[in-house]
Amino acid sequence: MHTEGRPKIAIIDPNTLAVVGLRQILQNVLPIMTIDTFGSMAEFMANSPEHYAHYFVAMNIVLEHRPFFTSHRRQTIVLTLSLDGGSQLSEFHSVCINVPEQQLIRSLLMLQQHAHPNGKNLPPMPQILQQKILSDREIEVMSLIVQGFINKEIADRLHISLSTVVTHRKNIMYKLGMKSVSALTIYAVMHGYVDINKI
Repeated sequence: MHTEGRPKIAIIDPNTLAVVGLRQILQNVLPIMTIDTFGSMAEFMANSPEHYAHYFVAMNIVLEHRPFFTSHRRQTIVLTLSLDGGSQLSEFHSVCINVPEQQLIRSLLMLQQHAHPNGKNLPPMPQILQQKILSDREIEVMSLIVQGFINKEIADRLHISLSTVVTHRKNIMYKLGMKSVSALTIYAVMHGYVDINKI
């Protein structure tokens, strides 16, 4: 099912903006995956669909090509625009993409953990991503950041000054090369530093 090396994910959606955004988020959630994007079913079918571990597919494309996706139900994740939009496609896993970024990331992480508990069926993370980069205190601060606590609350909880929290935040972002709380959330959940149910 997989070509050599990294497992591959296909995104099939005519909406370019949605595709670009989803690709970026998936690349953060699953850095070990190769992600290819297709604007149409014809384009996807012309590129060896059997080589993909999962397909993230716009709802209208699934409806138009239902027999194909029904026979690949385990690999298919339907991209819906409303939380109840998946009802007509209840046999498939679905992700509502019309939600705030933090919520979308949480849905994708839940899906990833459901499909691959403890990294099952996934190749090992590259050595560089396995290394412990942050200090114990930085991990504590990061865990509270991704749970939605503001700097003052983090300072109070950890009995440190506000300026120390700000310094830790800067150091965490710098060490991990990240610019957003969303990216930090993904990192924290994927490395087991925070329980997905707390975000």
